[in-house]
Amino acid sequence: MAFIELIGDDAASEDAQRLFDLDRDGAGEVPNFTRLFAHRPEVYEAWRALKTAIADGMDLRRYELATLAAARELRSTYCTAAHGAILADRFLDADTVRRLVADHHAAGLDEVDVAVMDLAAKVARDATSVTQADVDRLRDLGLSDADVLDVVLAATARCFFSKTLDALGTPADAKYNALPLALRDAVTVGRPIATA
Repeated sequence: MAFIELIGDDAASEDAQRLFDLDRDGAGEVPNFTRLFAHRPEVYEAWRALKTAIADGMDLRRYELATLAAARELRSTYCTAAHGAILADRFLDADTVRRLVADHHAAGLDEVDVAVMDLAAKVARDATSVTQADVDRLRDLGLSDADVLDVVLAATARCFFSKTLDALGTPADAKYNALPLALRDAVTVGRPIATA
């Protein structure tokens, strides 16, 4: 249970209802994070615009890897589950994603993917610890300065979103309980997944 009210359909303002309609899934469910941000729809709209601008400028798989690394480092079950599920659905198998969460160095990724996840995790953990060598490592692997900036943007944006959800006790949606058991256990890096 979140520490503040997750706005229900019956209590949603017109602006919040519009966001609910945008985020409602095929089963008609609205994510808990949308119900949390329904208190401040303008902030959520700004977040969506920022996230879209960052993700649209990147290869989607790279965005998801960077986001997963940052979310895991932040111990955000919600974001680790959400982005782990996307990776498992679109790019990798569930066992590989489980291994990514456990230790991305031992998950069979190529050197570029490992370096991207290393940087994203380091940014989320302590941005002041990032060095020129961290950036040069990605450049040496063929990433442009814009590519490096994209990885950092994905990680820093995740800090805002994950920390907002966790600071207010917003549980990951119950649908993540349907992930394969080993993956579900792996992505539960912080707060528990909602039961209903």
